Amino acid sequence: AYARLYQSTEERNTALPGWLHFYNHHRAHSAIGGQPPVTRLTNLPGHHS
Repeated sequence: AYARLYQSTEERNTALPGWLHFYNHHRAHSAIGGQPPVTRLTNLPGHHS
């Protein structure tokens, strides 16, 4: 969400949830072995099988 310029705060706020989902669920992070941060969570009841 912060890698580009936005025309307004509203436009940036609209983009933020999608960017956060990508960052936490899909983007590889070198500090945790190329895995996304979500892999560091324990299996919360009902969220993962």
